Amino acid sequence: MTSTTPETATQTWAIDATHSVVEVAAKHMMITSVKGRFDIADGSITVDETDADRSSVEVEIAAGSIDTRLDQRDEHLRSPDFLDAAQFPVITFRSRRVQGAWREEGDRFTVVGDLTIRGVTREVKLDATFEGQGKDPWGGERVSFSADTRIDRRDFGLTWNQALEAGGLLVGNDLRVHLDVEAVKA
Repeated sequence: MTSTTPETATQTWAIDATHSVVEVAAKHMMITSVKGRFDIADGSITVDETDADRSSVEVEIAAGSIDTRLDQRDEHLRSPDFLDAAQFPVITFRSRRVQGAWREEGDRFTVVGDLTIRGVTREVKLDATFEGQGKDPWGGERVSFSADTRIDRRDFGLTWNQALEAGGLLVGNDLRVHLDVEAVKA
């Protein structure tokens, strides 16, 4: 008698760091947004097509890779006043659950997980969109997602600020986070 094992519908995708980006934006002097980018150091997406709750995402972001197009500001953001990248070189995101599924381009879903910055972990919710899937010129299969969230930087110990003479603060507390992620089937 032979037994059959049900075919798994789980797929693992390695995040392609050269085709992925994490962008953040914060208000400067309460009047304009300053944007910065981080490099994704490593990451994977595991998709269970039969049960979205068993799907998962893990991402490591290089804290010292922040680039706002101004060296002096980037160094300050890497310092203990903000990211303290020397002591906390990696920002991590690990999903707890995925709500909804993606089958077709444009499908929207939610990824809830733990974001850790400066050793402080908080739950965040990413509003995600499936951007598409296709074959690359080297025979690999790729998928793409985008996601957005907002966090209060003070929740992660990023409390440095400076009062402005005219009122208000130099750096806004609300951070808008946007991700564009491409991954290749492992």
